Amino acid sequence: MTHQKVADIMNTDVVSVRSDTPFHDVAELLARHAVSAVPVVDTDLRVIGVVSEADLLHKIEFADGFDGGMFSRAVHRIALAKAGARTASDLMTAPAVTVPGGTSVVTAAKIMEAEKVKRLPVVDDLGRLIGIASRGDLLKVFLRADDTIRDEIRRDVFLGVLWIDPASVMVDVRQGVVHLDGGVELKSLAELATRLVHGVDGVVDVVDNLTYTVDDSRPSDAQYYRPLV
Repeated sequence: MTHQKVADIMNTDVVSVRSDTPFHDVAELLARHAVSAVPVVDTDLRVIGVVSEADLLHKIEFADGFDGGMFSRAVHRIALAKAGARTASDLMTAPAVTVPGGTSVVTAAKIMEAEKVKRLPVVDDLGRLIGIASRGDLLKVFLRADDTIRDEIRRDVFLGVLWIDPASVMVDVRQGVVHLDGGVELKSLAELATRLVHGVDGVVDVVDNLTYTVDDSRPSDAQYYRPLV
């Protein structure tokens, strides 16, 4: 299935900083623009890191110092180093987790989950910043109109993939919930149709009322029929 691309839903009005941006200026930008993180870019706008609110908060966390000594965990040593940061280069997490604009929203969501990040800088082929995609941006796929979802299912799933006449299946979409009614020849086709419809951008759930003529999950030497309704 074809999914929306990150470039379709990303925010292009991106606040960024340079590696030499002072700590105070980074904090001010986060507050002024009401964002929780900013990409760090070089002079060619290539993304080299990300600074988040959590990075800045280490300065408060270790305001009274940290007596961990040489046996402190690496994560504590990194946090302590950021507590003494003066510029974005000292604060940033690098390398940044980025995605190209052509990345599907599904892949982007999986990357966010795997990397435990809340936003992804979006880059062009040269690694230059062109936008940023947050969790909220990815959820925009669920704002697709019901009619748009229905037309895509009829065109791309039933006709384009399954080669089934869309007229033989009724597709009704209500607030993203897809209701499938009608009959197909094989049980496997009915099951595949349901799986494919679940993968369409904007689909919240599928109510499967499809019937089939032949149960092809049974042994090949016998055919079992269930009458179409």
